[in-house]
Amino acid sequence: MKTVTLGRDGPEVSRLCLGTMTWGTQTPEADAHVQIEMARDRGVNFMDTAEMYPVNPVSVETIGRTEEIIGNWFEKTGRRGEWVVATKIAGEGGRARNGELISADSIRRAVEASLRRLKTDHIDLYQFHWPNRGSYHFRKIWNYDPRNQDRAVTEAHMVEALETLAALKAEGKIGHFGLSNESAWGMAGWLRLAEAGHGPRPMSIQNEYSLLCRIYDGDLAELGYNEDVTLLAFSPLAAGLLTGKYAGDVIPEGSRRSIVPELGGRVTPRVWEAVSAYLGIASRHGLDPAQMAIAWTLTRPFPVVPIFGATTTEQLENALGAEDVELSDEVIAEISAAHRAHPMPY
Repeated sequence: MKTVTLGRDGPEVSRLCLGTMTWGTQTPEADAHVQIEMARDRGVNFMDTAEMYPVNPVSVETIGRTEEIIGNWFEKTGRRGEWVVATKIAGEGGRARNGELISADSIRRAVEASLRRLKTDHIDLYQFHWPNRGSYHFRKIWNYDPRNQDRAVTEAHMVEALETLAALKAEGKIGHFGLSNESAWGMAGWLRLAEAGHGPRPMSIQNEYSLLCRIYDGDLAELGYNEDVTLLAFSPLAAGLLTGKYAGDVIPEGSRRSIVPELGGRVTPRVWEAVSAYLGIASRHGLDPAQMAIAWTLTRPFPVVPIFGATTTEQLENALGAEDVELSDEVIAEISAAHRAHPMPY
């Protein structure tokens, strides 16, 4: 599998990243371990998780379970060194640590807890799951209002966080730093303060990105390209919508939609025509729709690594096939036309 460098000077990782958020709810531990081995056999060496996983649903009782499942595999196999592992600290409103803000104290406690669950002495990429100040992601852009933000408070938090991360890096507990669900202004602030000497330079931004969700394509794409910040594109299959399994507004038994019917706000009256357009392109060109959706992210004009998870090993095996898919100019042109016709379906 082809590899890329994360950020400006980060680790060399596979250009596909294994997502893990269903491990411990929809996906049992034994199946998760099979997925780890299947992905590694196909050349994947990059795995993303979070302290708040598993999801579907998120619950206080299962917080950290996904990290434990990964840690059990590392302990059982002794193959920790084969993986670049990314995890995240949740922030205000999450269910980890009673939903406390990200702070110097909570960062350190969260890192220590993740290290214990992962059964490792270091985390390769440590990410903030969402900003303390709030975010326009997760369908919040429709009513986004930044006027409740206090720039001085935000920048003081950034400095404190960077200094804490620098200390953790010096201790060997984390290797690199990234953001998630951030904005262009937020990422620019982290970069500026890091370059002023307060702490490690963020190398990645993990935001939602797919054929159906292309908020990243504007200012963030420009920032990513010019500042060597890699997009870790989560939900490249739009929570399964782009696989075709929900076409016709059906809800297969045991699917994510059987647990979260609106798929986190992605199911709207507009989405079905958009889904149909992309499924049609795949059908006309003899492509698997899931593989087409993932392969398309790899064609984008900025640094990007798609993260995709799978409930079953069969789904994972199919998704991994995207590595071998090359999209023709005709397919890319049809995708561009479909995007213009359906620019923001949710």
